Amino acid sequence: MDFGLKGKTALVLGGGGGLGRAVARSLAGEGANVAVAGIGADSIDATLAELKEIGGKTLSLIWDLADLSVIDANITKIESELGTVDILVNNTGGPPPTAATGVDPALWAKQFQAMVLSVIAITDRVLPGMKTRGWGRILTSTSSGVISPIPNLAISNTLRLSLVGWSKTLAREIGKDGITANIVVPGRIATARVAALDNAKARREGRSVEEVAAESQGTIPLGRYGKPGEYADVVAFLASERAAYITGSVVRVDGGMITSI
Repeated sequence: MDFGLKGKTALVLGGGGGLGRAVARSLAGEGANVAVAGIGADSIDATLAELKEIGGKTLSLIWDLADLSVIDANITKIESELGTVDILVNNTGGPPPTAATGVDPALWAKQFQAMVLSVIAITDRVLPGMKTRGWGRILTSTSSGVISPIPNLAISNTLRLSLVGWSKTLAREIGKDGITANIVVPGRIATARVAALDNAKARREGRSVEEVAAESQGTIPLGRYGKPGEYADVVAFLASERAAYITGSVVRVDGGMITSI
């Protein structure tokens, strides 16, 4: 199936991590030009190397999402080297595990700027070009915590859920312009982030990581963690011409883990 992405320009935030890198690979495999942004030079360089093996135009950007002042310059660089952004994948790093109470307000504010305000501001920057062309895709990766809050991840549960409300509102505003906006919810995907959370839980509870991981996988109907590529292929589909009538949705890629309807 041709996804109709050849020659489109995509920006993948958090492109150095497991999910972001996999999404960048899937989009590049469909013929898109891909810009990847991330805070770590080594991880971004590794993603870029993989994309170059696939082919097509690529660009890497060292980008601290908490710094809103660099947005215009970074988008302008993408526009000059790859073209105007057609596909925006909002994928931010996860905040540290915390309870819902007793957290320093400064930490809440820092994470809000990096995880929410940055996404909104970057989206605002690329939307005018999408509207001019009458085509665009805004895809925002969140967490299963937006549907079923995850214990000890209060900041993530709260801030990512705010993006769900924003995306749904956005979808109604930009649909007439040929632009879709959707939320993609990963379940337990085998990334460094999930491994870190399993390790943190094992330390808190005095158990082995293997025991914690086995327990977690036992709650998933498919009996395993997802592969990053499995998640990425869903994102690529939602970015495609084939998904032109899907907007304002929350799409789960969780192996059936979330128990609610």
